[in-house]
Amino acid sequence: MRQWIWLVLLALAAAAAARWWYTVERPRRALEQQAAAEAAAIRAERANTLYRWRDADGILHVSDTPPKHHRYERIPKLPKADRASDESR
Repeated sequence: MRQWIWLVLLALAAAAAARWWYTVERPRRALEQQAAAEAAAIRAERANTLYRWRDADGILHVSDTPPKHHRYERIPKLPKADRASDESR
């Protein structure tokens, strides 16, 4: 008789653990994966982008990081023909 009680308790514990996994842990991991994918997409876009702007003296600057206090224009590093071949890979 005691074996059945232990088996029932073990089954209840397993059911509680499964419920926790499917209602708490899996959605949290899905959100983390989505955030990581979005961050990777942003890094990939920035890796292929240059930033062009003019400072207060009218000097043209081009860099791979956007300026903090100036308006800038994004320029792709690869020409359009090269970008099309990269996207098809």
